[in-house]
Amino acid sequence: MKFMVSSGELQKALQTVSGVISSSQSRPILENYLFELNGETLKITASDGETTLITELEVRSDDSGKIAVPAKTFQDFVKTYGEQPLTLSVRENAEGTGQQLEILDEKDNFSVALDNANDYPEIPEFDASQSVKLPAGVLAEALSNTLFATSNDSLRPVMTGVLFQFKEDEANFVSTDSHRLVVYKRTDLKGEPMEFIMPKKPLNIFKNVLANSNDDVTIEFNENMAKFSFGNNTWICRLIDGKYPNYSAVIPKENPNLLTINRSLLLNAIRRASIMSNKSTNQVRFKLSGNILHLHAEDTEFANKADMQIPCDYSGEDINIGFSSKFLTEMLSVLGSEDITMKMSQPNRPGIVEPVDGLEDEEHILMLSMPVIGM
Repeated sequence: MKFMVSSGELQKALQTVSGVISSSQSRPILENYLFELNGETLKITASDGETTLITELEVRSDDSGKIAVPAKTFQDFVKTYGEQPLTLSVRENAEGTGQQLEILDEKDNFSVALDNANDYPEIPEFDASQSVKLPAGVLAEALSNTLFATSNDSLRPVMTGVLFQFKEDEANFVSTDSHRLVVYKRTDLKGEPMEFIMPKKPLNIFKNVLANSNDDVTIEFNENMAKFSFGNNTWICRLIDGKYPNYSAVIPKENPNLLTINRSLLLNAIRRASIMSNKSTNQVRFKLSGNILHLHAEDTEFANKADMQIPCDYSGEDINIGFSSKFLTEMLSVLGSEDITMKMSQPNRPGIVEPVDGLEDEEHILMLSMPVIGM
């Protein structure tokens, strides 16, 4: 088995799939890439047993075969090259007990010991019961706006993923950790009603790959698995089993107190105030009266305190409400708008953050933060 490949193209392909490989494998074979050569097409597979990522690239060859290549060693090696051709060929080792991958550049020769490709697990096959197609950029945007708010609580697995919810007149992408909630809505994605919960690890990998593409992504899924097809890439992963909480029920319908403020101004103020806040609650208090936002943070244990005044546009009754500076900082950092609104009702009810500008007509973002009670 022998082929010639561009080091730059090979490096790009490895980066596409490498994120799924973990070094703490209970199955050592999964610390390898599976290379499958079929003439001028090289298929590269990476898997952690739950998620399988596959990409294809063009090479120069008339051979076929498959090998298991140690992922970390090989990727670190390929990274050392700029753009140049590499020749890769498989040889028996000197003892005749296994195979080696020989890598030749223009003047040097390297060898990597290979594992047995026959030990690599079969790629999971499944019959899709439903499918949906959406632009890669739209999916990337949905993931950028939701992934940060997923939970890390393994006892509540449904919250560790993102809910994909398709309706006849809209699509919602939802994440929550029970302290905050994000609903990213698109009214230009329509189809038959369907929903499933995707784990965050593969979505974080997908987000980075999707961001720079204009291709469509086809998502096929059934009760247990989802398959994402996009350009030369295929991703297969296990879905999170369970029923997603009724997120609509926690969104307050009546929010008479409306704050409109410059996003960057508020973000920088909260970052500064948070340094003086209690490190267990991260609380920053919003006191609104007239068109001035009074920000207050305090850590009584160390006698640290912040009192700040920020100009804003406010309509509603005077209110004094506490929020987590950590959660608000993450929300405001993700949004790209110049101004945001905060809708509030009472000091013990959630606050809703929405961008004023910077969105397409077909998209809407709602971010909700639970209040932090007491100092």
